[in-house]
Amino acid sequence: MNEVYIVGAGCGDPDLITVKGKKLLDMADILIYAGSLVNPVLVENCPASEKYDSWGMKLEEMTKIMSEGAKSGKIVVRLHSGDPSLYGAIIEQVTLLKQDGIETIRVPGVSSMFGAAAALGTQLTLRGVSESVIVTRPAGTTLKKDQIAEMSELGETMVIFLGTEHMEEIFAKVRCPPDTPAAVVYKATWPDEKIIKGTVSDVAKKARYAGIDKTALIIIGKVVDAIDSGFVNSYLYE
Repeated sequence: MNEVYIVGAGCGDPDLITVKGKKLLDMADILIYAGSLVNPVLVENCPASEKYDSWGMKLEEMTKIMSEGAKSGKIVVRLHSGDPSLYGAIIEQVTLLKQDGIETIRVPGVSSMFGAAAALGTQLTLRGVSESVIVTRPAGTTLKKDQIAEMSELGETMVIFLGTEHMEEIFAKVRCPPDTPAAVVYKATWPDEKIIKGTVSDVAKKARYAGIDKTALIIIGKVVDAIDSGFVNSYLYE
């Protein structure tokens, strides 16, 4: 069967790729990777004879390389940052490959939302504080309208991807109390990781002052300061 492997590289630290993902990288003949979002260590250590940075490549160009490689019997790995199921734009690739008779096998990765939670030393769900996690993104070039304002009224943990350029607008529209804890985590698990903590009212200003203008995740909710959140012990410990 002609196959292409879509692998999540994890959120930065090259050791956070899954064992299965690393095995596939070590066997790859062709590697197409997501530019600066994937740790270069993973790319450098991959023995593939053909390596392509997908930054700036057209969808059809990428899928042609993958399809032709798979049909020639080569092991083809498409390496995405984080986990490809979150804002990974993989279904467009899967659809074209399927039309060309190529099946895709997906290998999950560690999302940046989990890397950010680890960096903050917290958990995204916490009994008595937040039982749900809202994962979303702000309106922009590819999204006309978002529901950040409405969802922020629910009082649950919010994780906002692709929002660094729009931080001020995001925090201006949320409807939770201005003293709600919030964090901006830049490049979670990378060597140059930065963690900026504050509240809905001031964290954007703090993050800008720290020079953060891209590649960061926004987390809003009392779980940001878990120890002081008034959480209730899990039933496991009662």
